[in-house]
Amino acid sequence: MELSQITESLQRDAVWVVFMNVLLQQIGLPVPAVPTLLLAGSLAAGPGELAGVLAAAVLASVAADWVWYLAGRAFGYRVLSGLCRLSINPGSCVSQTEARFVRWGPGSLIVAKFIPGFSTVAPPIAGSLRMALPGFLAAAATGAALWAGLALGAGWILRAQVQIAIGHLERNAGSAATALMSLLVVWLGWKLWQKYRFRKQAQIAHISPAELLAAMRTPRAPLLLDLRGPAMVAQTGPIPGATLAELDKLSDAVGAWPKDRPIVTLCACPEDAGAVQAARLLLQAGYLSVRPLRGGYEAWLASTSPEHDAVPDAPDGSADRQRTGA
Repeated sequence: MELSQITESLQRDAVWVVFMNVLLQQIGLPVPAVPTLLLAGSLAAGPGELAGVLAAAVLASVAADWVWYLAGRAFGYRVLSGLCRLSINPGSCVSQTEARFVRWGPGSLIVAKFIPGFSTVAPPIAGSLRMALPGFLAAAATGAALWAGLALGAGWILRAQVQIAIGHLERNAGSAATALMSLLVVWLGWKLWQKYRFRKQAQIAHISPAELLAAMRTPRAPLLLDLRGPAMVAQTGPIPGATLAELDKLSDAVGAWPKDRPIVTLCACPEDAGAVQAARLLLQAGYLSVRPLRGGYEAWLASTSPEHDAVPDAPDGSADRQRTGA
């Protein structure tokens, strides 16, 4: 759609255009809404029309967030894991998203609107943690109002400059399109290179759940490091015999574990990304045998059942260390 057509659509029915654009963006589609909000703000006839467009944007954003909230409440961390599969670095997507939510609490739903990508993954985390619906809706609406209000307000205040910019773009549509496509190709190439590099780094020897279960019953049982975030652990419960760990505090989790003894890393993230990263860091630190669990937490669950006995302690009692990184 050409810029002139978008402008005409906004002049005819700004409320509907903004509602659909914001809704699609917040659901997760790559249709940025900020340019539309800026343009709608510059075209508004007055404060009354501006308020109507703002209400439409807030309603659309809250509706999309509510859908993701319900998905997180129904399916838990699997929703976050699925969304992060689209990320260049799935492991950091999961860990950073969880860390932000744990650090900022309900306020993360307000901040999320200003962080690309985070606005889609924050609501399912709130749902999986059983955040109270009234509080969730209030935080989501506040964040949406601030985000959309700032964009619309900027368009309204700078409406003369916005219209000049639109006129310049329309007169130089060919050059603008070429420049935009060039930037898009460069950005896409950079992202693909990052993805390729990540996949190369992920090529490391893994251990299967069956092999891990067998190893845990030997005299040289491995140290099992659970890299799931606190939100996921709170929801799904701890793994018997595992030590909770964080990527930036691996030395605390490992403690005095001998460097010639085996270590297994586990996460609940796409492509075992966090477990792979932890394994590489420990190998670089001098540990001789570190392998990520293939399939992560999902594979662990599938390989165990209620009738299985709890994993026996290692001879040195290390399997009893059900800790939070100590």
